[in-house]
Amino acid sequence: MSRASSQQHPVAARRRALGWSQDDLSVRAGVPRSSVSAIEAGRLTPSVTAALAVAQALECSVEELFGLGGEKTVKEVAWAWGPQPDSGRYWEAEVGGRKWLYPVETVPGGAWAHDGLCREKVLHERSDWDATQTLVLAGCDPAVGLLAAEYAAASGFRLLAFPRGGGAALGLLQQGVVHVAALHRSTVEQPDRNAETVREKLGGGYRLLRSAEWQEGIALPAQDHTRSIAACARQVRHWAMREPGSAARECLDDLLGKPHASKRIMLSHQAVVEAVRGGWAEAGVCVRLCAEDAGLRFLPVRNESLDLCFSAAMERDPRIQALIRLLRSRAHRRLIDELPGYDASHTGEMITV
Repeated sequence: MSRASSQQHPVAARRRALGWSQDDLSVRAGVPRSSVSAIEAGRLTPSVTAALAVAQALECSVEELFGLGGEKTVKEVAWAWGPQPDSGRYWEAEVGGRKWLYPVETVPGGAWAHDGLCREKVLHERSDWDATQTLVLAGCDPAVGLLAAEYAAASGFRLLAFPRGGGAALGLLQQGVVHVAALHRSTVEQPDRNAETVREKLGGGYRLLRSAEWQEGIALPAQDHTRSIAACARQVRHWAMREPGSAARECLDDLLGKPHASKRIMLSHQAVVEAVRGGWAEAGVCVRLCAEDAGLRFLPVRNESLDLCFSAAMERDPRIQALIRLLRSRAHRRLIDELPGYDASHTGEMITV
């Protein structure tokens, strides 16, 4: 429960009585320092697991530190994005010292049950997941479900991966509601495009962690015999188009020589192949993995670098450290290399923007 800023939080009082810094408590309780700061400032209500860990570290009861608790209202926790429903299922995660609610949606590898239910602006928690143990990623990698499963198995943390195009993902990172945004504008010809895009949209102070290189190209019906990219650009009249701001849409606009408008927008690589397979689009730009898994023909256009962008200030966060370790592991790199069109030669490499 939030407290007035003039009233010292019991966690802060107990910590100071022991002569500990926030870093000391973070290490002893096994929770991020940003969460300790947010709890003491009254900006974050810890989960049951985190509250028990803090109480055990401070050698006192949960009740002494946090009271008896009770139902929370949505005034105490913010929705990460709209629409902001009065009722609905949600997940919880802590980003930048603040707890956010995420409306449940279909996500890749979405095996996570909802954390609670919001009814008439009252939150009813049903999960013991600690908001500080959840990493939130926005991006369009169709293989991110594999990453989420590996991440959970290797670290014990949860990865919520929301499907968004690169432009939209960077926007969410800028708003402070996700930890990581994925983008794939860099090509062999323009290897610095990802860094330039981040610098242009967000400024400096970010890391780019290489997830993979992949092939992006044109998905065609299996029975289509078009042999060249140029022929596709001339002959196809009905394209499955991604949203403006996505790298796939940029690729298509480059192929066609100018931006094209469409009343129907595909929000993922998978949606593109479903449109082609369903017959209402003649072709669409996506990654090879989606096209091959759907049994479609694929004409490669360019190789792109998929990078994961996060704030440099988050680099020491245990959730980010777990992600870095996973991407640099031999087992993960071997798995990525086995995916159609993916290349793990530089997976795990990191640069500063």
